[in-house]
Amino acid sequence: MTSRSFLRLALAGAVASGGLLLAGLPADASKTHKPRTVPVRLLALNDFHGHLEPPTGSSGRMVDEHGNTVDAGGAAYVATHMKALADRNTIAVAQGDLIGATPLISAAYHDEPTVELMGKLGLKVAAVGNHEFDEGYDELRRIMKGGCHPVDGCSPAGKWKGAAFDYVGANVLFKNRHERTDALSALGNSPQIKKLMADWGVPALPPVSVKWMNGVPIGFIGLVTQTTPTIVTSEGIKNIKFVDEVKAANVASKLLTLVGVKAQVVLVHEGDQVTPSQSPDACSAVPGAGNRIATQVDAEIDLVLSGHSHQAYLCTVKDPRGRDRLFSQGGSFGRVITQVDLRVDTRTRDIDRASTVADNHVVTRTVAPDPEITAFVQTWKDRVSGVANRPVGTITADIPNVAVASGESPLGNLIADAQLAATRTGGNAQIAFMNPGGVRASLSYAGSPAGEGDGVVTYGEAFTVQPFNNLMQVVTLTGAQLKTLLEQQFTGGPNNQPFNRILQPSANLTYTYSQSAPWGSKVSNIMIDGQPVTDTQTIRVAANNFLVGGGDAFPVFTEGTDLWSGPLDIDAFVDYLGQNNPIAPPATNRITVTG
Repeated sequence: MTSRSFLRLALAGAVASGGLLLAGLPADASKTHKPRTVPVRLLALNDFHGHLEPPTGSSGRMVDEHGNTVDAGGAAYVATHMKALADRNTIAVAQGDLIGATPLISAAYHDEPTVELMGKLGLKVAAVGNHEFDEGYDELRRIMKGGCHPVDGCSPAGKWKGAAFDYVGANVLFKNRHERTDALSALGNSPQIKKLMADWGVPALPPVSVKWMNGVPIGFIGLVTQTTPTIVTSEGIKNIKFVDEVKAANVASKLLTLVGVKAQVVLVHEGDQVTPSQSPDACSAVPGAGNRIATQVDAEIDLVLSGHSHQAYLCTVKDPRGRDRLFSQGGSFGRVITQVDLRVDTRTRDIDRASTVADNHVVTRTVAPDPEITAFVQTWKDRVSGVANRPVGTITADIPNVAVASGESPLGNLIADAQLAATRTGGNAQIAFMNPGGVRASLSYAGSPAGEGDGVVTYGEAFTVQPFNNLMQVVTLTGAQLKTLLEQQFTGGPNNQPFNRILQPSANLTYTYSQSAPWGSKVSNIMIDGQPVTDTQTIRVAANNFLVGGGDAFPVFTEGTDLWSGPLDIDAFVDYLGQNNPIAPPATNRITVTG
């Protein structure tokens, strides 16, 4: 075959946007040619979460390869390390949650600063994470393609130009097969591809991206945790479904194989927990959801780079044919860059897996910060400083978001109290709950470099604690439904709670739970304002719209009636801080635990 026999196919980019992510794949070299390999280097980030400035506290520290805990992260340091690690063979990739749950410096402008940063770092392909959907599918599309925010307008930088890299998500489909039928027609003339995609469904995002390096194509398959609907606000993804990661990866792998792309990499926003305090280069991952994907996806896939669990590990797992396959993750918040070196056979165009070498580099702050990125971050810091540095309240001591044995945290309890106060008038709320995963940082008594002084809480610090801009809502539940809600905090029930997830209660709600009792009988002695709750009484319950929509595997919230919507959660928190000066850390005595 000659170069004129190139198979030209607009594969995934046309699925949702009309762009080309794959084109001009050359025919296989003659089988009589002697095998020759070429080098490819991948540099990967995951779960950056908009940390343009160096993250603080435990979020800004990392155990290094020598067992030492060191300061790590910050965009300017990431840039320095990336430049030092990159060579002419490098493709930079990411495994999701680059945006969402971000500090104010990025969130104030709908994370456009972070996405622009990733372009400056040379990122080429990123899987979507669940937090890419925090503001809904339509907003993600705007971030991908450009345009000013439909409500807030353009940022101080002007009209948003869109991401300079490809976002991919093979397991993100439209619920309605007829929603964008034109997408399928753009996949090319191959009957096999048309049938494959017709059987599969209508992708809402490009499933794959192909990048060329040293004359060979590398195919990247994007995946996001299929639990996304339980951890983002339902309204923004009401027309989207998130299907099994393994099944989606296998369809995407077949697509790549049909057009001759044999070097295949999965970028998946799902991962495993680890044995604590291990080297980032250790295989410390405890097999879970990430391992299931890494071991079960099609054997044609050569390596699996993961995210979501915010851990660092380098593992070798077996694929379905029993061959070794890399399975890795690089922590979070820009504290680790995963380097993967491999070689691709130019005859077969497949990765020689025996050549794969991986290393998790800790992004230390002992290097000189990149001057261009330092100036870039300072520009956005200056733009948001008037809002970020405004004092909103005072505290008497650190108020941590770390849970005690009952599952409560001082800061979680404080936020629940603030939400109850904000929803009593208008919503007639009687109790309030805060989801623990939404409390993103602790409040520190010590003053920051901004100079606000010890004990002063700024708007930026409050926003870092609650960065989601969720709406406060109130619904009516019966006492029996409240009992079910509290049972849904624990594993073993029909809601498939993956782990015990203790809601943070307002101070006027107390109850007891048993560690040993079976699901459905764990919770007892529920009291509101010191009075026992009966099954038949009605209770006005406040929570953010994420929880009210059934998020975090609490479906009983969706059975609530007489929905009322109030202020944003951040506004409720800031108002409470301002009206109750100074605030001491609340006691964690609202839940009693028995054996």
